[in-house]
Amino acid sequence: MLMTEQATGHHPQPRPRNGATTSPVEHVTGAQSLIRSLEEVGADTVFGIPGGAILPAYDPMMDSRKVRHILVRHEQGAGHAATGYAQATGRVGVCMATSGPGATNLVTPIADAHMDSVPLVAITGQVASKAIGTDAFQEADICGITMPITKHNFLVTKAEDIPRTIAEAFHIASTGRPGPVLVDIAKDALQAKTTFSWPPQTDLPGYRPVTKPHAKQIREAAKLISAAKRPVLYVGGGVIKSGATAELKILAELTGAPVTTTLMALGAFPDSHPLHVGMPGMHGAVTAVTALQKADLIVALGARFDDRVTGKLDSFAPYAKVVHADIDPAEIGKNRAADVPIVGDAREVIADLVQAVQAEHSEGNKGDYTAWWSDLNRWRETYPLGYDLPEDGSLSPQQVIQRIGQLAPEGTIFAAGVGQHQMWAAHFIDYEQPATWLNSGGAGTMGYAVPAAMGAKAGLPDRPVWAIDGDGCFQMTNQELTTCALNNIPIKVAIINNGALGMVRQWQTLFYNQRYSNTVLHSGPDELKANKGTRVPDFVKLSEAMGCVALRCEDPADLDKIIAEANAINDRPVVVDFIVHEDAQVWPMVAAGTSNDEVMAARGVRPDFGDGEDD
Repeated sequence: MLMTEQATGHHPQPRPRNGATTSPVEHVTGAQSLIRSLEEVGADTVFGIPGGAILPAYDPMMDSRKVRHILVRHEQGAGHAATGYAQATGRVGVCMATSGPGATNLVTPIADAHMDSVPLVAITGQVASKAIGTDAFQEADICGITMPITKHNFLVTKAEDIPRTIAEAFHIASTGRPGPVLVDIAKDALQAKTTFSWPPQTDLPGYRPVTKPHAKQIREAAKLISAAKRPVLYVGGGVIKSGATAELKILAELTGAPVTTTLMALGAFPDSHPLHVGMPGMHGAVTAVTALQKADLIVALGARFDDRVTGKLDSFAPYAKVVHADIDPAEIGKNRAADVPIVGDAREVIADLVQAVQAEHSEGNKGDYTAWWSDLNRWRETYPLGYDLPEDGSLSPQQVIQRIGQLAPEGTIFAAGVGQHQMWAAHFIDYEQPATWLNSGGAGTMGYAVPAAMGAKAGLPDRPVWAIDGDGCFQMTNQELTTCALNNIPIKVAIINNGALGMVRQWQTLFYNQRYSNTVLHSGPDELKANKGTRVPDFVKLSEAMGCVALRCEDPADLDKIIAEANAINDRPVVVDFIVHEDAQVWPMVAAGTSNDEVMAARGVRPDFGDGEDD
């Protein structure tokens, strides 16, 4: 993905500069040195849980006036909260756990952050250095375990190495292609006496991210854009992470090319803009999926051609030349060969492309996309996103999510779990600004929404935050509502309660002859089965027990009133249990492993593009 150190409108965290004036030397413990280092790099919030190996660090944390610690209920919640914080604020998210099971509970959120290129620093305690490798109590080789899913990780066994390691960890996490960095610190290093001064001397000779694109490649890309008849700007999450959304809008309007934004890039380009043709991929808009298939040029910006976008790879975009711009050279050509590869930061790449395209225009080389837009507009009008209301008068999940988006205050941040509700939230909420849509795109982590929303709200307390969750996802991490209630983090949670693991159930409906093996969540006594939705647990009672205001909505006539009531409560977390129809499905859809040419607009509805190629 293509990115710099911060998201749009955010300031980078301070990082050390070799040769800068150092602070006076302080005599401290390693633990005190750790907390002072976190203060110096600009960390203001840490999500974590204490335990034996990390306990020395928790004592000086009590004395810090700059670092707020939020005591979560599960380490997975700490990791996802740090990710939500980072995605919303553009700063590095920080989580902390003890050794052994505390550290291993961070593996899922670390993997999640790695897939979605989120700047994260995970700090874990480790058994004393002399006990490492002896299978000591609560010992786990967390560096070895996380090596494939971190950008880098450190094992610190000497107290004097702590400031340099923290400085390097934050620098690595936030620069180049962002990602998670693990710092594992032995208990005796935290307890030992040492000295502290700032900034430390850092030494990362092998780490030199390329940010400035090659001018020749930029010129070649501009020539292809001007010569193309059917170009598409394929925008990935790297554009948001680089803070390049303003430049993207200039480039799109300059060229007049259609823009498609991936699941990770929603908000990078306004949904309402006439050049926006929607989200591509397995559940993407028909127009976006088809535009990529029929394009003669794809300009990929901070995107990685992942399988959910391409479908069957060898049939993806068969007519298209590819310009692929990415800050990570390993992504270029990994899945789709690039005719013009560009290594660089999104903001610099797009800014240079604007100048190069302007130069082409000044020489009379301007693309004519009239016929292309005629096709795009016809598809957009014929196959818009939509849904049918249930015939039995029950709540439509799409309608619930759409109304939450329409009634939400301006600037609301939305965090989604994974599954049907995630796709409906992507489709039926309008994203006009970057960093207003948080989700687990690459890993698809159920249980992401509630802690990620908590992290976003902790980082931006003045912004409204809605978590759109499913009844399956909610049961994985809902204990973090207790954390929210006790720490004055008033998020709002919409449970889209269809009584099932909805997306898996949809696949069983379509591909497994409606054999619903272990996807029903509401099985129980006959009186419970008679009610729709998951009733064990009772989400209203459960949420109230965790200190939240809890509401339930089953009647479409009450929908707006209950959403307005939730929006009006801002002193406590609010949970709304929306009982929705269990048979609602996500459309459009490209079945896994098939070509994007086989996109279905709805069940049994195959688009007819009227060009003889797909009839």
